[in-house]
Amino acid sequence: MIPADAREAAEILAAATADRRPVAISGGGSKAGVGRPGSGAATLSTTRLSGVIDYDPAELVLTARAGTRLDEIETLVAGEGQMLAFEPFDFGPVFGRASGASTLGGVVGAGIAGSRRLSAGNVRDHVLGFSAVSGRGDIFKAGGRVVKNVTGYDVSKVMAGSWGRLALLTEITLKVLPRPRETLTLALRGLPLDPAMKAIAEVMRSQAELAAAAHIPADESSLTLFRLEGVAPSVEARAKLVSDVLSDVSHLERLPAEDASALWASVRDASRLGQGGPNDAQWRISLPLSAGGAVAAAVTEAGGRALIDWAGGLVWALAPPDLAPVTVRELAAEAGGDALLVRAPETLRQTVPALHPPAPGVAALEARVRAAFDPAGILDPHRFGAGA
Repeated sequence: MIPADAREAAEILAAATADRRPVAISGGGSKAGVGRPGSGAATLSTTRLSGVIDYDPAELVLTARAGTRLDEIETLVAGEGQMLAFEPFDFGPVFGRASGASTLGGVVGAGIAGSRRLSAGNVRDHVLGFSAVSGRGDIFKAGGRVVKNVTGYDVSKVMAGSWGRLALLTEITLKVLPRPRETLTLALRGLPLDPAMKAIAEVMRSQAELAAAAHIPADESSLTLFRLEGVAPSVEARAKLVSDVLSDVSHLERLPAEDASALWASVRDASRLGQGGPNDAQWRISLPLSAGGAVAAAVTEAGGRALIDWAGGLVWALAPPDLAPVTVRELAAEAGGDALLVRAPETLRQTVPALHPPAPGVAALEARVRAAFDPAGILDPHRFGAGA
């Protein structure tokens, strides 16, 4: 099923609701490996719902159809010296595929930001509005002056991170921002995990205003990264501040721009972890900033590998088969966070839900929200269920 417009999509979803037939929404297919396999749902593709509708660089606003490829949008705004400030995460490399195939709808649906999340906020903070088709086949809009619908929810924020379980996005309006005039990455080499996280915490407490901060553990070749952005005088002043804060820690290096860009790309898409063995599982663990180091240490001690982003607020973990999913989820929950199962063997995906099981009160609220948008429960209920 490949609708050409919102009207056709509404007809498809209304018919599916009437027949109680499950439907799975697909964009570029980069996230097809997330969630339980073998849903049996009919695929509704956004391939024909593509193209930029309006882009006003002076107003920093872009509207595009949900099936528009991410690389097309990023190339367009880069030509005007602008960017998607939340630095969208691309799932392609996680599954050994090329980057760039993700669509705008998929990016908003997954709601996952890259390293600049630390300073620019999450995907939902940049969604100004959208048009969509609910599970019942109703066409609706949100954003601008109409920030809520009759359900009373802040719909733009609810839709970001919903993984296509609420509605089919057809058009999305985003806030874009100017690209920084100057970007500088400072690095500490060879720091063990604890000193590295202490160094990041010290800089975060200063007035350095980091755009991003990450730690790549690797024994003696570990890297602790600090990214500064802005106009040149400000970047230089803040770089000196970082150097002063860390004067007793280690020698602070300035990385060449090309090297830094490649490093941050490997942090953002977690490719620095590697693919691991065929039975390893890859997790994305969201945490309070102060908890990242301890969770990464626990994963490493259990035989896994970890990568830290968002100054400690995000841990990418590659877990071997003997590191049980329940253990990973317990580590996340005890630290006040949650864990998304991103990639795993099919046998594991059949029994372990991709999304972190919510607390009972939150689960009840989520169920009410889904019922408001998709009362028949046709939008891929199998993929993100609680397990087989």
